[in-house]
Amino acid sequence: MVYQVEGKLLEVCTCNALCPCWVGADPDGGICNGSLTWQIEKGNVNGVDVSGLTIAVLAHVPGNILKGNWRAVVYVDDKATPKQQEAILNVWTGKLGGPVADLAKLIGEVAAVERVPITVKVEKGKGSIKIGKSMEADMAPFQGATGQPTSLHDTVFTTIPGSPAYVGKASKFMANVPKLGFNINLKDHNAVQGSFRYTG
Repeated sequence: MVYQVEGKLLEVCTCNALCPCWVGADPDGGICNGSLTWQIEKGNVNGVDVSGLTIAVLAHVPGNILKGNWRAVVYVDDKATPKQQEAILNVWTGKLGGPVADLAKLIGEVAAVERVPITVKVEKGKGSIKIGKSMEADMAPFQGATGQPTSLHDTVFTTIPGSPAYVGKASKFMANVPKLGFNINLKDHNAVQGSFRYTG
């Protein structure tokens, strides 16, 4: 085993709730602009401890998500040492294989890799993200009839294979990323939370 990482995923995008990408349909408005943030609670990559660090990807998806050709900017937690940063990027660029490589191959171009402060908070299903000066979001899951968060299972597309995705709304989603043409300021659009456990 080369790597094992686990933690929380928080995702927001410009699609209405629920995001059609998760079921393999075309995104609302023909494109999906969004953010994927992985907070690594526990992780080891080739003997390098990456616990407590975060990596985020802001991406422009130009059509159906399964067709790839995403343009992305990758953000690495500025608390990471050079060795930790290299280890995290080796996983999330797909160099070390495993389930993350399947996701990485959908990215056609990485416009930049930046080190920034990343803050993620998740409490009782409500989450917030701040990625440097590039992105901010607040989100909360939908509640089902039993009072439990609504979840998706066995979808054709997922960023957290094998785990349920808790779908909801982002009460705030702001992103300013000139490299991707992002100037986003939205309320009540798609949000997804969940847990991940990747091994490769």
